[in-house]
Amino acid sequence: MNSGFGLKSVVYGCLTAVLPMMVSAEQPNILIINVDDMGWGQPGCYGGKLVPTPHMDALAASGVRFTDAYASGSVCTPSRIGLLTGRYQARTGHDALTVQSKPESQMMLSEVTLAQRLKPLGYATAIVGKWHLGEEPGFLPASRGFDYSVGSVANVSEGSNGKRFYRGLELIADPVENFNTLPFYQQEAYQFIEANRAKPWFLYFSVNNVHGPVTASESYLERFSNEPAIPVQKYKACITELDDVIGAMMAKLRDLKLEENTMVIFLSDNGKSSDLGEQGDLRGKKWTLWEGGIRTPLIIQWTKRLPKGKVLPDPVIQLDLLPSIVTAAGGQVLPEWQLDGVNLLPLMEGQVDQLEPRTLYWRFGPQYAIRQG
Repeated sequence: MNSGFGLKSVVYGCLTAVLPMMVSAEQPNILIINVDDMGWGQPGCYGGKLVPTPHMDALAASGVRFTDAYASGSVCTPSRIGLLTGRYQARTGHDALTVQSKPESQMMLSEVTLAQRLKPLGYATAIVGKWHLGEEPGFLPASRGFDYSVGSVANVSEGSNGKRFYRGLELIADPVENFNTLPFYQQEAYQFIEANRAKPWFLYFSVNNVHGPVTASESYLERFSNEPAIPVQKYKACITELDDVIGAMMAKLRDLKLEENTMVIFLSDNGKSSDLGEQGDLRGKKWTLWEGGIRTPLIIQWTKRLPKGKVLPDPVIQLDLLPSIVTAAGGQVLPEWQLDGVNLLPLMEGQVDQLEPRTLYWRFGPQYAIRQG
């Protein structure tokens, strides 16, 4: 199951001296479900009406739902760097979409990922799904702290550049049909969880749904065959299959008796890209810094520690996830990491009524945005 290890940055090499291994039965497993291009209002618990999302809604009912959560970027690569580093793009040098084959456009090796933060704490680490942070061996997930890694280099689309997949440090043949990666990713995720059930693990489940080309398994397409327009049929099928896979993942955790102590985080990398996506009355969509481009769903379930059905209106950003996760895992967030997020655990657990006032920033090419309050 181990995909092998590649080159490690100097920063990661020094990390073990900063954070000693602290393996404990109390450490939660971490499952991040990062969906692609889903509008803020798509899940039913956020007001979505296009198609039911019972499993996303069940996560919210069993955990904490944020109404004003933001991605740190309005497109794939900047957002994903922010998620995995906890740092603004102004620090990491990537506020635009990268050309994956150019070293200077890939996530810099000086950046330390969440996987690299968790490994010294005794975690098995994996990414299953879309990477979009570089395709050269030194930049692939296996070189960035992930013990197990398989998925698409970037988007899955027509042409040879859209059918690039990796396993460890190797590029592999396209393992899917009709661009539908979800069933393949689901089985890979199961393998990792089952193989590491006896120790704490971190799984970054980074799916392509609902990024175009929008597709789904044949059984889901057939379910919506009466739709008058093919794009509507495909979009509904795509959302429904994604929701069912989320439900199946949660059932797998229950079967393995892992759900109670697994922190499950559901979010989108940015706002909607399709006109079929739902975002309430928010203005703009992907590629913009209007609310519709950067506000996303965010649900966190951790049955062992977090309350059920809590709804929080505090403005939060995906940069907050790394310090929250490291703290939950028993680690210490150090000032020299220069993180831009805050630990959300006290807020979610009710230890504080609200976050300290702060300003959130975005930059995307010539676009800038600020939120205060």
